[in-house]
Amino acid sequence: MEKTLYQIFKTFFKVGTLLLGGGYVILPLLQSEIVDKKQWINDDELCEYYALSQSVPGIIAANTAIFVGYKLKKTPGAIVATLGIVMPAFISIILIAKILEEFVKMQFIQSIFWGVGIGVVLLIYLAVKEMWEKSVVDKFSCWIFFITFILSTCFKAPPSALIILAIFIGLWVQYQKKIEHEEEE
Repeated sequence: MEKTLYQIFKTFFKVGTLLLGGGYVILPLLQSEIVDKKQWINDDELCEYYALSQSVPGIIAANTAIFVGYKLKKTPGAIVATLGIVMPAFISIILIAKILEEFVKMQFIQSIFWGVGIGVVLLIYLAVKEMWEKSVVDKFSCWIFFITFILSTCFKAPPSALIILAIFIGLWVQYQKKIEHEEEE
C-alpha cells in the first residue's frame, strides 16, 4: 500500500479517532491498520516501537506514532503521524470544552463534583492507609516519615527532593544491613 504523508496522516487520524481508553488500546488498532491492512511494518517492529514508546517520557500513542512515522518517511513521517494521532483528541477537547463551559455551571453538576470530591478524598485516604501499612513498619521508617513530613510542611521542601532523599536513605540503610550481615558471617 502507498506510504504518502497524506496516507500516513489519514491512517493515524483514523486510529486517533478510535483511540478510547489510553495508550494500551493503540496496539490492536495499529496492528489492524498498519500491519494487517496496509502492511507498512510487521508485528515485530510494531511491538518494538510500542515497547520503546512505553520506555520514553510522553504519551504512548504519540510516541508509537513517532516511531512508526519515522520508519515510514523519516522526520516528515514522524510529524504527520503524530499530528494524525493527536488531532482527533485535540478537536474533541475544543468542542467538548465549549459545551462543558455552560454545563458545569448547573447546580446539579456542581453537586456531582462536590460528591466526587468527597469520594476522591476517601480514595486518597485509603491509598495512604495502605502505603502506611507497607512502608512505615519500624521506628526508623517512622522517623524518616516524620522528618520528611516536617521538611514538607514546615520548610516547603519539594516532594521530588523528599522522594529522592528517602530513596538514598533507603539505599544507605540496606547497604548498612548488608555490611552488618556480612560481618556476622
